[in-house]
Amino acid sequence: MSSTAKTLLSQVTDPVTTSGNKVTVVGVGQVGMACAFSILTQNVSSEIVLVDVVADKLKGEMMDLQHGLTFMKHAKVNASTDYAATANSRLCIVTAGARQKEGESRLNLVQRNTDIFKGIIPNLIKYSPDTILLIVSNPANCIPVDILTYVAWKLSGLPKNRVIGSGTNLDSSRLRFLMSQRLNLSPSSCHGWIIGEHGDSSVAVWSGVNVAGVRLRDLNPALGSVEDKENWEDLHRQVVQSAYEVIKLKGYTSWAIGLSVAALAQTMLRNGFNIHAVSTLVNGQHDIDKDVFLSLPCVLSENGVTHIVKQPLTSSEKEMLHKSAALMDEVQKNLKM
Repeated sequence: MSSTAKTLLSQVTDPVTTSGNKVTVVGVGQVGMACAFSILTQNVSSEIVLVDVVADKLKGEMMDLQHGLTFMKHAKVNASTDYAATANSRLCIVTAGARQKEGESRLNLVQRNTDIFKGIIPNLIKYSPDTILLIVSNPANCIPVDILTYVAWKLSGLPKNRVIGSGTNLDSSRLRFLMSQRLNLSPSSCHGWIIGEHGDSSVAVWSGVNVAGVRLRDLNPALGSVEDKENWEDLHRQVVQSAYEVIKLKGYTSWAIGLSVAALAQTMLRNGFNIHAVSTLVNGQHDIDKDVFLSLPCVLSENGVTHIVKQPLTSSEKEMLHKSAALMDEVQKNLKM
């Protein structure tokens, strides 16, 4: 404490220097910063640490956030290339990863990202052994976040409930938004789930789509099928294409995934027991017998995933989910961990 501070303040006891809700964000690209900004401005956490290998950008992003702290409720923002700064994080969010090069094979891309994770995940666990890992990295459509969530689980040694992928939480939000546009309702009043892979093989659970408990299939039995004259399945196609369209228009996606991650962080840090579609180990769910991570509706708390909702799926929905599992398993087989 400086002499000025000592003159100004009369100390009563030693201050508590940690918030207890510390969050680390690895990667300060567009997605990582959208996550950090959303978490800070929604008062989800009062202590954030940014980590990246690019020191200048890292410091610049830290300073930019720090200069706005006056306009937030009290928060602490730090940044470092040294993982020691992440010590005692309750939640570690990983957004870092390598993008696909032109002509690069799927196997080479997933192996490059696995090698990057070898330098990230063990360091996070070293300094925060009791943390929850939330994986957001999504290098390409052929390598969805589900694959890297599996990689993080293997590298971390953490129990399955404490390794989570952002999964189809955003996809489900996109579906609800598109529903709201058709029905002229608020997205929060439209209820529908996208499960499975965060990608082309995702599954829209049309059998459960409802508004105020009214199943839309009770009103339109063909809803979401090829016989549907209203073509509701087009909403799922729009969900799958959404990221491509946003990237084509602005170069990247950021705000929606940042808001999605902030919602997940809030549920876990505040022990909320909210249900979100996140990527979790699904071996044993819906007769899946492979160690793969796919999204299902999960109850989240300060211990990560506590329960998985047993959705009653139709035979076709279950078949599509199994196809997602087979795709993930195929990619994982040749990984060198």
